[in-house]
Amino acid sequence: MRTRIITPLLLATACGLAATAHAAQWTMATPYGDASFHTQNTKQFAEDVAEATNGELTITVHSGGSLVSHGEIKPSVRRGTIDAGEVFLSVLSNDDPIFEVDTLPGLAGSYDDAYALWEATKPMITELFAYEGLIPLYAVAWPAQGIYTAKPLTDPAQFEGLRVRAPNINTQRFVNNLGGSPTETEESDIPTAFSTGRVDAMITSSATGNAMAAWDYVTDYTDANLWLPKNIVFMSQRSFDRLDEATQEALLEAAARAEERGWQMSRDNNDTSTAALIENGIAVSEPNEAVADALQAAGGKLFADWEARADDDAKQALEAYREQRAD
Repeated sequence: MRTRIITPLLLATACGLAATAHAAQWTMATPYGDASFHTQNTKQFAEDVAEATNGELTITVHSGGSLVSHGEIKPSVRRGTIDAGEVFLSVLSNDDPIFEVDTLPGLAGSYDDAYALWEATKPMITELFAYEGLIPLYAVAWPAQGIYTAKPLTDPAQFEGLRVRAPNINTQRFVNNLGGSPTETEESDIPTAFSTGRVDAMITSSATGNAMAAWDYVTDYTDANLWLPKNIVFMSQRSFDRLDEATQEALLEAAARAEERGWQMSRDNNDTSTAALIENGIAVSEPNEAVADALQAAGGKLFADWEARADDDAKQALEAYREQRAD
């Protein structure tokens, strides 16, 4: 009978194959392009996870909606088609009004307020995600939202019939309250929407305006500081449970770093993006009194509508936020 000799080289190879066999390879989808600071942060998160786990968990990030469309990301993670995803939190507002709370005008007008709002609503959001077998990893705010137009915005009457890009249902309601005509358009489709005349204006951040070279199709940016909406990154509970405890811990630690880094990236990007808008010829200004009053009135209607739809848990989360900020 022939005896097989196990050399150090064969042993090392076998161990390497065993490690590879047990390594987890995740797929993650985000609707935002590589120029977005959100995508850059998400890719850094994936790199951090791979490094912290010595390759035991690798995450391939598919950006720009290249894997699945924005609206299909959460259902795909829930079904287990992909392991993790990133979405604009308020696109989930049909599931529960708590998901749109960060798009209520006047509620959180600074980064500190926006983070406090996230902390106050996170327990409820986490619970709702858990019902669907999902776990939030982290959330990061966009810079405050303003209004891009093809001419100076000086009169509320200019909103009448204005076709405005509105990326979520709450922004669509807001545009309706102003007398405009909301159009749902993904970030990647913004240039085409303007060039084909589907939209005349858009409500979005300095970051998106810079990333999408807004100066190619608009001339003015009214820095209205409407709200600071968030992206949320989340994973499948099933995929998470398959990881060993050390890998789970490393993943969650990387997520915590990504959240802290992402909020600072948002602040920094707002400064650089606003400068880029000005450098490329866009006039940046604050709304005049008449426009500000119209925005406030539209926001008041939006908030009243939210209160009529929100349950007691959502209202209590909002009250907890207000009490915390009042201290």
